[in-house]
Amino acid sequence: MSTLGLPTPLPLGEAVEGVVDWLLDHAQPLFDLVFRLVDGLTGALESLLLLPPPWLAVLAIALLGAWRIGLGFALLSLLALAVVVGIGLWVPMMATLALVLAATLICLAVGFPLGIFCAGSGRLWRLVRPLLDLMQTMPAFVYLIPAVMFFSTGRVPGTIATVIFAMPPAVRLTRLGLREVPGDLIEAGLAYGCTPRQLLWKVQIPQALPTLMAGLNQTILLALSMVVIASMIGAGGLGDVVLRGIQQLDVGLGFEGGIAVVILAVILDRLSQSLGGRPSRGPGRRLRDLAELWGVSR
Repeated sequence: MSTLGLPTPLPLGEAVEGVVDWLLDHAQPLFDLVFRLVDGLTGALESLLLLPPPWLAVLAIALLGAWRIGLGFALLSLLALAVVVGIGLWVPMMATLALVLAATLICLAVGFPLGIFCAGSGRLWRLVRPLLDLMQTMPAFVYLIPAVMFFSTGRVPGTIATVIFAMPPAVRLTRLGLREVPGDLIEAGLAYGCTPRQLLWKVQIPQALPTLMAGLNQTILLALSMVVIASMIGAGGLGDVVLRGIQQLDVGLGFEGGIAVVILAVILDRLSQSLGGRPSRGPGRRLRDLAELWGVSR
């Protein structure tokens, strides 16, 4: 009992510190391997994104938007990205996009298979679900403490913290999509002699594709929402611009970084949503159809 008559607090924090110290003493080679892999992936993506000149990359994104969504979205993307280039934030935007893409790829590489296994095993789902709840409800700042202890500062701990925060939707929606496949389709596949692997890839995943793409969309947006928080441990990118605006009380700098984050979020959101269906037959599609018709008539 304490001196005030209250029960002695449980030493939960000391137990967690003990586990962390043990990992630092015995699992450092594993952390070094993870550091090299994540740093290599993020660095390769950033170099690839910065390889073309900005005007060419902006044009490519606008053409992709015209193909997947429509001509109106393509024009808005062109103007918005031209603003980003004009205010000198193209390089930080590409650094942020590289971090988001790297975190998303890791989330999908782990989350999709885990969601598939959870869809087929109720016992595994009962074990995984509390961990996903913890990952979603734990304040994001808490992730930064072990990330910095294990991986120092920079984009690697920022990517790791982003992965922890953004992975739950990939697992949950993968499981949900597969569980919602109609039973008669599964029975039909089994009647035609599908093996479990064929049933998964030829029946269940195609039917669950819209839900899987919704999981991808949510993973990307959650990863992007960690940009400013990850900048506190040196992840860089647009989050660093916003953070400097906050530290210097520079409203203009903070607004420029914030509007660049919004532009990137809108473009990623609309493009990732379009992956769940066929390319739009909006104005851009109709223009191509008219061009093809004109070529045939001649």
